[in-house]
Amino acid sequence: MEGELTLFALDASRDFGAKVAQALGLPLAPHEERAFEDGEHKSRSLVNVRGRDVFVVQSLYGDARESANDKLCRLLFFVGALKDAAAARVTALVPYLCYARKDQKTKPRDPVTTRYVAALFEAVGADRIVTIDVHNLAAYQNAFRCATDHLEAKGLFVEYLRPRLRDAAAVVVSPDIGGVKRAERFRIALVGALGRDVPLAIMEKERSAGVVTGQALVGDVAGRVAVVIDDLISTGTTLARVAAACRSRGATRVVAAATHGIFSEDANARLAEPALAEVVVTDTVQPFRLTEPAARQKLVVLETAPLFAAAARRIHEGGSIVELLGD
Repeated sequence: MEGELTLFALDASRDFGAKVAQALGLPLAPHEERAFEDGEHKSRSLVNVRGRDVFVVQSLYGDARESANDKLCRLLFFVGALKDAAAARVTALVPYLCYARKDQKTKPRDPVTTRYVAALFEAVGADRIVTIDVHNLAAYQNAFRCATDHLEAKGLFVEYLRPRLRDAAAVVVSPDIGGVKRAERFRIALVGALGRDVPLAIMEKERSAGVVTGQALVGDVAGRVAVVIDDLISTGTTLARVAAACRSRGATRVVAAATHGIFSEDANARLAEPALAEVVVTDTVQPFRLTEPAARQKLVVLETAPLFAAAARRIHEGGSIVELLGD
């Protein structure tokens, strides 16, 4: 695309944005975020963006300083300000997309919040959204009328796990039926990296009113390292159940790999349980809630900023990001 590539990172995601900028070989463009006494705020670019191809980094998870809603509003208003300042195109780089789990009605009169968030981005003029490993890819792609790109962390997980599984039999485990496609894509990538067959196992899971049930495990995990693959870890309840089931059926070790480490509520206690040997996540969400030493020592955090930088470069140059997915 014609027009200079310009990269901003809002304050809440400045560290992540700085890594993206470093990978691109560009400085972060300066901007101002000003808070008012009544809780309102404004954000604006401090450089001329007329005719430029602009990318804005903001990960939309709640932390001690700002809620997910606060971060979403700041990103929306900043995107709108950039469009009003005549930016040629504005792309939001969103490592963690809030409300992506609420993508369908499961109870009477339920909201479909994913669609509402999409409408908000469209209302302020966002031209493109880039995120990684959303909960439901089809729902994400169908919710937005503007362009979307979807990155995957499976290549990062395979790269990390390959030397650790070189001399060990492995099995990929989906924690529920809904995650089978994700697990199968990861399994295929792992097979390619290891050069040998890796079977798939599936854990039964039913969730109602926040209560998780189901004990059946389909597939053979005995004598193998079980790699449980998921999009995110919240309370850790599902992961703890799968780890215990795998170990009770003879798995030699259980490793969890999930893109987004939310680590809410009881995650500290759940992930500290001895059935789980290692938890591998990415830096889309800072793991500040995981404070229990027994859980923290199992944690490995992989960087996704270079992946987002590569995506931004290809989008700017009119290229395809398919190669980045490792397919």
